[in-house]
Amino acid sequence: MPLAKKTRSLSIEESAEIEATLRLMTQDIKYNTESSYSANGELYPDNSISFVDKHLNYITKHPSIDPQHYLSNLRLMTRLR
Repeated sequence: MPLAKKTRSLSIEESAEIEATLRLMTQDIKYNTESSYSANGELYPDNSISFVDKHLNYITKHPSIDPQHYLSNLRLMTRLR
């Protein structure tokens, strides 16, 4: 029997806070927050996944990471210089 993938169970408040942070980043010209390619044509018919969806999915699928550390590193990595 294959092992089931573990996913993070975020509280509604935590999920809303993370989403709000990601949306603020997309509105700030200091960050590169362009949509990226997604091979999942069923879920994303235009094969483009938004910055917010991409990172919310990642945080949910990787329960061992700390969301606040992830967001902090994401700010550093996407900051335009």
